Amino acid sequence: MDLNDREEHRLFREEVRQFISSYRHLVPTETAFSYRLQPRPYSEDVLAWQKLLVKHGYAHRTVPKEYGGAGEEPDILKNQIISDEFFKESIPQGLTSQGISMLVPTLLEHGTEEQKAKWIKPTIEGDIFWCQGYSEPGSGSDLASLQTKAVEDGDDFLINGQKIWTSSATIAQMIFCLVRTEPDADKYQGISYLIFPMDTPGVDIRPLQTMTGHPSFNEVFFTDVRVPKSQVVGGRGKGWMVANSTLKHERGMLSNANGSLDRLLKIKKLLKAETWNGDCLGKDPLIRDRFIALQARVQAMRLHEMRMISEAEKGGARSLGDMICKLVGCQLNYELDCFAIDLMEDHGLNFDDDPSITSASYWQKQSMYDLGLIIGGGTAQIQKNIIAERGLDMPKEPRVKGA
Repeated sequence: MDLNDREEHRLFREEVRQFISSYRHLVPTETAFSYRLQPRPYSEDVLAWQKLLVKHGYAHRTVPKEYGGAGEEPDILKNQIISDEFFKESIPQGLTSQGISMLVPTLLEHGTEEQKAKWIKPTIEGDIFWCQGYSEPGSGSDLASLQTKAVEDGDDFLINGQKIWTSSATIAQMIFCLVRTEPDADKYQGISYLIFPMDTPGVDIRPLQTMTGHPSFNEVFFTDVRVPKSQVVGGRGKGWMVANSTLKHERGMLSNANGSLDRLLKIKKLLKAETWNGDCLGKDPLIRDRFIALQARVQAMRLHEMRMISEAEKGGARSLGDMICKLVGCQLNYELDCFAIDLMEDHGLNFDDDPSITSASYWQKQSMYDLGLIIGGGTAQIQKNIIAERGLDMPKEPRVKGA
């Protein structure tokens, strides 16, 4: 792949720079991480920035115009130019969330025309916030064993059951949820993928406290929740296939190489700001060595991600290279956090609003959040099983009868 700018891309880079110069005064002050850590509705300036990016085609470029996107043809180099120029100026790119990053591409692939027309535009513009109803107390790693049931009642389903680890359920207006609609079918065939409002009667949300100090996860209980059958995505009993499309996008969101680059650039600033015996930490050869090693891994992830996107745009099937992104990316992010904490020495052990922490405990909270993502979206151990069995075609681990 030739990564040098051709004339078309040189002009596009100038266009991006001009956009940043013209609109940087509208950049929101709150970070995306602050919303992930303590979920709450987006502020007006965040929503305004998101709508501006969508309007000018710097977010959701390839979403068709009839659904609110820019309708641009896929171009991996233009996407990279946007990332490079925004990062260079410390300008936040478009929002990432379960609705924007996971549901929207799933609807584009499996949704009806009515579903796409109704939900995609307000979702990518940040006006509708979604949560994901997948895991259950007895169905985490073995998601297909879920027991939340949907029973027919005329033109509706009545849903009863429980979900857990439901991120941002307290602020979400909508949920995409897996339920069992065909009780006599094989466990992979009897699942349907439903979307419905969180204020539907019978939905009960109970926050769960996490090690970050904030209740970002929740239990969600369903008691005779009435949902129209028309809200099934991808066809009744086809939910496992649709869910795997969403999981693919979730793993891509959690391992996004741009997130790793953002951490790396913050660490670069930290190396210049923190000193030891009058010298900035960046002059220490051992620290510099560790930074360069992490820098190489971030760059490798970025190039690997570009290769995966390029293959996908050519219609290539999901490959082994795609499967390793979540496993490697989440671990890399956590190691970047730990490096930053090490640079802060004894201050790195503090937490919350300790006045001695100049970065307002950003790295401490980020490390705990990223440690959780090694588990979230499928644990590292589950990811290794997926890579071994589906990517390398290795035999499954033997199951002991009665275990």
